[in-house]
Amino acid sequence: MTLKKTILCVDDEHSLSIEKIMLETRGYRVMTCKTALEALDVFQRCSVDLVLSNLELPDTTANELVTGLKSCSPQLPVILLSNHRRIFHTDVPADLLLRKESYAPAELLESIRILLTKRRGPRRSQPMMAQRAQAS
Repeated sequence: MTLKKTILCVDDEHSLSIEKIMLETRGYRVMTCKTALEALDVFQRCSVDLVLSNLELPDTTANELVTGLKSCSPQLPVILLSNHRRIFHTDVPADLLLRKESYAPAELLESIRILLTKRRGPRRSQPMMAQRAQAS
C-alpha cells in the first residue's frame, strides 16, 4: 500500500475548497492554510509533497512564500493560482502558474501528478537551525 501524497493548499478565500475536494477524492491528503505564515509553520511541522497556493495572500507575497518554502526544500513542487487575466509574475520561483477558471480540473490533476513524479529530495523540511549550521 502506497502512502498518500500530501498537498498543502494556501488561500485566504474558499476558492480552493473545490480543489481540496477534488484532490481528496483522487486519493491525496490535503491540508489547508489561510496565510503564508501559517503555511510555513505547517510545512516545518508536517510532511508536505506539494504546495498549491493562491498568488495573492493577505500577509505576504507569493514570491516570499515560495522562496521560504524552497529555501527549506528546493525540490518541493509549488503551483500558484492567479485571479488575473494575464499572469506577469515571471520572477516567482514557482514550478507552475495557472490562471484560476482557465484550466480544466484534469489539467490541474495531471500537472500535480507530473510534478510529484519528478520530485526528488527530502519530504520534510530541515529545521532552520540545521540549515544555518550547514551554511556556516
